[in-house]
This record gives sequence, structure tokens and C-alpha cells, in this order.
Amino acid sequence: MKPPVYLVDASIYVFRAWFVLPDSLTDREGNPVNAVHGFLDFVYQLLHETRDGPIGFCFDESLETSHRREIWPQYKANRESAPEELKYQFRLCRRFLRALGLPEFASNRYEADDLIGTLARIHRARGHGIHIVTGDKDLAQLIRDGDTWWDHARSNRLDARGIRKRFGVPPERIADQLAIAGDKSDNIPGVPGIGMTTAARLLTRFGDLDTLLDSLHLIGSMKTRGARRIQALMSEHANTVRMSRRLTGIVETVPIDDPALERRPPDLEALEALFDLLQWSPARRERWMRIASGKGLGTGD
Repeated sequence: MKPPVYLVDASIYVFRAWFVLPDSLTDREGNPVNAVHGFLDFVYQLLHETRDGPIGFCFDESLETSHRREIWPQYKANRESAPEELKYQFRLCRRFLRALGLPEFASNRYEADDLIGTLARIHRARGHGIHIVTGDKDLAQLIRDGDTWWDHARSNRLDARGIRKRFGVPPERIADQLAIAGDKSDNIPGVPGIGMTTAARLLTRFGDLDTLLDSLHLIGSMKTRGARRIQALMSEHANTVRMSRRLTGIVETVPIDDPALERRPPDLEALEALFDLLQWSPARRERWMRIASGKGLGTGD
């Protein structure tokens, strides 16, 4: 059997480190590198756990040029733009991955979710199981039999059955569910007064969103508390749900020049330059050089 591939929703781990670690951590030039330190600690642990398996790190770039903004200009408008100090750290994180020989991906039109969806489709077709490393529920929609949604920070892994148990719908209906309930974190509108649980009941009854929207007149006869009210709300906001479904669905056809996930030989000169910039100790440099050479993988070093 072919080894599973690991697709990492990298941006969330940079953001987490940015918020958690103190900005007193600086590089040789005085720039904050707290997010770099936290992200690389995560990468170090992940590489130990995945050993030498195929892996890809996917990053978000600009929301302003996201194709979803063309559909809904208010998409993620509730989020502030990353400050220059954080953008600098994102660039360093990506430089470090490239120096290690680890594939990393980004697009100014598509988000990390779409890159992950596309890479998952490509490598699943080649016979690989897919492990998606993330804490984002949106990516649960990509999981199929043999795949895993892995919230690394909480050591929580869900297969397709686990996702259905958690969300009340199978993975392929997650995008439909989010379109009905909305997603406040992404500023995606849904049906006011209808949450994820009610959305799951509707999809369980009708199967999928298209069938549900074609059968709105039948909602009132469901043996669900407030069925008539739910029918009225769904009828009133049906067009919003259709638009939101274009936002919640992950694109799996992003043009990617080289979708290979094999780990390449490290660029030792580039690594040494980054070690110097980050002012790392000899011991920390040695640990990372062992990882770069593959000698430290899976050893717990």
C-alpha cells in the first residue's frame, strides 16, 4: 500500500504561535520571530510523528484577492489584515520549509483549504490515504474512507465516521450544513435562528442541500419542534443559502504546477543562514540538522 500523505493547514499554526508566544523573541535584526519559533516547534514535532512520509504545508496569502471575495465582498471582512511584523514571519516560516526541502504551497487567489482540497484529490487518486492536519472544521468536508482529520494541538483525530458523529452529517455534507447555519468566523451568512444541529436534521431528512431547497414546502410536516417556523426561515433565506454554499465548498481544482509531496534534500547553506538570523544555539542547530538529514526522524531527539 502507498503511504498516507500529510496535508498541513499551516497558517493556523503560525497564527497560534503569534498570539501565544511573547514578541520579545527577536531575530538578529530585532524583528519579532515569536510566530516563527512556535511554528517551527510544531513542525519539529510533526516531522518526528510523520517520519519521512509525503507532506505538504499550505498557506493562506491575501484575502483581498481571494476568489470568494468576488462572490461575497464581506467574506472574512471581520478579520483584520495581518500586520507587517506577522507577514515577515510568514515569509520566514516558508523560507525555512523550503530550506528543509519540504513542499509548501500558497496562492493569491485560492486559500489554503482549496490547495489542500486539490492536493487531497490528486493524491487520493494516486492511491494515498489523506491526513489533514488542522483545527478547522471546514476541512472535515474533504475526509473520505481511509482519511483522517487531525487536530494536532488537541491530539484529536477523526475519521469519516467520527466526523459524522461530531457534526451530525457525513463529511460530504459539511459544506451544505455550514451554508445553512452560516459561519461567524468566516463572516458567512446563514439562516438566522438555524444552527448546526437543526441544519444537520434537515440534511438527514432530505439528503443534500439541493434536494432540501427543492422541498422547502415539506419542512413544515417534519416531526421537529418549530418545523413551520424553520420552513418559513428557510424559504425566506433560500437565496442566501445558495450563495453561502459557494463560499463553504472547498475548491478541488486549483492549478498547481508541481503537486509532489516528497521531501527533497535540504539546502544546508540556506538553513545555516536562517540559523544565524534566528540566533539559534549550537544545540538547537544540531537538532534541526539531524532532522534535515533524516537521522533525527522518529527518534524522539
